[in-house]
Amino acid sequence: MTDLIRIPGLAGRTLAVLGLGKSGLVAAKALKASGATVWAWDDSAAQRAQFAGEGIEPVDLGTADWARIDALVLSPGIPHSFPKPHPIAAQAKAANKPIIGDVELLLRAQPHARLLAITGTNGKSTTTALSGHILGAAGRQVAVGGNIGTPALALPALGVAGIYVLELSSYQLEITPSLKPTVAILLNITPDHIDRHGDMAGYIAAKERIFRRQGADDTAIIGIDDEPSRALRERIVARKAARVVSISSIRPAPAGVSGAGGKLVDDLDGKAEAVLDLTGVATLPGEHNWQNAAAAYAAMRALGLQRTPILEGIRTYPGLAHRQELIATIAGVRYVNDSKATNADATQKALVCYHPIYWILGGKPKEGGIESLKALFPRIAHAYLIGEASADFARTLKGQVAATECGTLDRAVAAAHAQAQADGKAGAVVLLSPACASFDQFANFEQRGDVFRQLVLALEPGNGQRRAS
Repeated sequence: MTDLIRIPGLAGRTLAVLGLGKSGLVAAKALKASGATVWAWDDSAAQRAQFAGEGIEPVDLGTADWARIDALVLSPGIPHSFPKPHPIAAQAKAANKPIIGDVELLLRAQPHARLLAITGTNGKSTTTALSGHILGAAGRQVAVGGNIGTPALALPALGVAGIYVLELSSYQLEITPSLKPTVAILLNITPDHIDRHGDMAGYIAAKERIFRRQGADDTAIIGIDDEPSRALRERIVARKAARVVSISSIRPAPAGVSGAGGKLVDDLDGKAEAVLDLTGVATLPGEHNWQNAAAAYAAMRALGLQRTPILEGIRTYPGLAHRQELIATIAGVRYVNDSKATNADATQKALVCYHPIYWILGGKPKEGGIESLKALFPRIAHAYLIGEASADFARTLKGQVAATECGTLDRAVAAAHAQAQADGKAGAVVLLSPACASFDQFANFEQRGDVFRQLVLALEPGNGQRRAS
């Protein structure tokens, strides 16, 4: 890890930290290194024990004197409003203490650095990684993190010459009041995390916060392929603050960037020039990735990069784990890890890319299930169901798709592999695209994808070509 960022103005202050996972632990260390007194807590005894080993004693914030605390630094996964605030977050609110996140602390520590902030229901991580790759390949000083990979406060100090590329979830946007991105991207909005925001309006409002403090020198890049995003774009245009650029993967984007039909079209100057055939970029398959490429291209232009290095960066993008990641090709059958697809909308993006599909799905279900995917069921050769959603998904698939309730991922991979190899169909893909959260059987989607990778790479050694990520 790089030296921790120092946050000014904290000497003599007491900050509470709730949630001692990856970002919380780094935040507590950075706060201590910045001269603050740190009172930190996690509901998990195991996490507290690990934290104590890092040299900071846990303090039970449930019994703490909040008059002595200046602010609460909250892990973004912990609710502070809906569906019910964590008791400690409720105490902080009752004591009129600010509730902030680690991204807010980064912005306070690096107020002069440029910031590319990226949000959206789906595509955030790919767009973030792609943007970081393009900037790095172009020789720019860049640091990539936030909701992807590296916690905000573990990133290096960049100063005025650098560019932070941050993936921001709706949770993080709610607790980053100083956010003012040089360039902000909203890719799309579809129902997700509704329980955490009260309703769809609350979720949209959280996403809209990414543009709230932008001014005339800033750029707002907004997808126009869904109705909530189009309506939000109109609101941002009406404010007459930031420059607004539209992006799309299914239609032209006047004065913006489109990836419709797999052709990257730059219309930023009103010339509508086709600049790249995206169908030739193997690491960016499908319409959803064409939108991601359009967003990254528009952002790079807004940050001052010329067309040539942007296009070279897109062409050389290596891809991202758990997002339609090709794990192996065995006897002509491709094995694809799309574990990041935790809702039906994300899974739809994968299903349209392949045919025939031996589909592994299930886990902790999201609202709406897989009903919205019925139009794509003819692409499915067989479905293999795992986790809590198995019975519900089996009912949805009944009479339309042959399905096997496997229960666990190892049994699903074995069954899908055996059937795909036996069928010998041209273009066959064994696809893990769960349309569900992972928490019923795994710690997170990354662990689920890693297990899938291990299972696939263990299949029939010597019989096929393999590419580990």
